[in-house]
Amino acid sequence: MFGTMIDYWYMTGDTSYNAATSQAMIHQASPTRDFMPINQTRTEGNDDQGFWAMASMSAAENKYPDPPPDKPGWLELTQAVFNHYVSRWDKDNCNGGLRWQIFTFNAGYNYKNSISNGCFFNIAARLARYTGNSTYADWATAIFEWEQKAGLITKEFAVLDGIHVDHHHGGGGTCVNRTDTQWSYNAGIFLQGAAVMYNLTRGEVWKARTDGLVRHSLKEFVKDGVIFEPACEPVRGCDYNGLSFKGYYIRWLAATTKMAPHTYEAIYPVMRKTAEAAALACSGSDASFRGVPGTACGFSWTDGGKFDGLVGVGQQMCALDAVMYTLVDGVGAAVTHDTGGTSRGNPAAGGESDDSHLPLPKPITAGDRAGAAIITIIFVGIGVGGSAFMLWDEEL
Repeated sequence: MFGTMIDYWYMTGDTSYNAATSQAMIHQASPTRDFMPINQTRTEGNDDQGFWAMASMSAAENKYPDPPPDKPGWLELTQAVFNHYVSRWDKDNCNGGLRWQIFTFNAGYNYKNSISNGCFFNIAARLARYTGNSTYADWATAIFEWEQKAGLITKEFAVLDGIHVDHHHGGGGTCVNRTDTQWSYNAGIFLQGAAVMYNLTRGEVWKARTDGLVRHSLKEFVKDGVIFEPACEPVRGCDYNGLSFKGYYIRWLAATTKMAPHTYEAIYPVMRKTAEAAALACSGSDASFRGVPGTACGFSWTDGGKFDGLVGVGQQMCALDAVMYTLVDGVGAAVTHDTGGTSRGNPAAGGESDDSHLPLPKPITAGDRAGAAIITIIFVGIGVGGSAFMLWDEEL
């Protein structure tokens, strides 16, 4: 959500939400300056921490107003999470990869999923481009290639959900029982990172990876020209987290067009048609909606603009993303340290490694596997629906 709010400022110049956004980001950073606040750390997963880090990376790249001098810089916060990820890279099981959970006592510790590794890959690629430090680029390459070797990124560039660590056959754990579900945000997070690596290297390898991810994801997650979530949307079975995935995917599609401009012709028409459909679906007056009557946004956009009655923060965010990111033509590409970036960094941020490897992991359950659900959204954006309509009116 806060990645959306930071980009909202960047796309529109509207500062109305900046104070609340900055306050939330700095509070979440916590005194440890690594997005592991004491009230959340016990249940926090690698993906949870990563979404905050990607938001702070966007703040650095967008030249979002810097925090006060006594607070950590946006770049420093992202570097802290990167360093934590390096300390958690699990070479002893499955030859690498991040686990879904940070701590052994949380269900899902034995699951290595694409969204956690995607967070690591995404911030590594963006840190490489922003700082020029090749260590970040080396990590980005290693993470992407681990995903390929683990079978989580296929030859067709499908990005699959995750794989389990099996400790029952002695020695280091092996990876078994892959979960083949495809979610739009898994594809999107690797797509943006690959596009950033292509922008950085101008190499054919990263161009092929970017093009493959664009090609497959636009085939998998688009119906009648409109973005949808095939794993759950057709049966109205998306959970609280899944209701937000399309928004992230749209964000990363937009970012891809700036990092790899040759993808624009394939991506932008889908974004435009999706925006039109999403705006039409923002017509509900559901009793459970706390915003302006008549601006509740439904989740599904493929039914001719009919409001489907599914109301919530995730749905509002997705609709805002769908409309807002059509403004991508009017903004520049993400800056770097050499092209105007001002965010303070600290390559050693994050301090000592956390205690992520505690005794005896808890087995994952079938419920835990379903989509490797990520963050609990805490920013209830009552004005999001109205903002989407304001943007749409101005654009047209």
